[in-house]
Amino acid sequence: MPSKEEIEKRKLLKKQLRENARKEFEENLPISRHYFKTIFDYLNDYLEQNECDHTLNTTLEILRNQNITNVQETISWLNKNGGYCDCEVLYNVEELFDEDAIL
Repeated sequence: MPSKEEIEKRKLLKKQLRENARKEFEENLPISRHYFKTIFDYLNDYLEQNECDHTLNTTLEILRNQNITNVQETISWLNKNGGYCDCEVLYNVEELFDEDAIL
């Protein structure tokens, strides 16, 4: 059984790994958290009233309306993180932004 000291050391290491993963995640975002929140909020409202058509058309519309210049980079990032259509952006990508998300 590990000692109290070893347990504390492991907790600290785990915390540091999470902080490093969170920092790397933030540094690799193609757009700001603010814009992602806008996307998630709009998609949530939209998908409550409409079925997903299994495209990223609504997400693309939001990006263009927000005057995002790196649309293709953002779409690629969304795809890499499980967002291949509007509902997947909401259900797969949004959870990555939770503070307790395991990255």
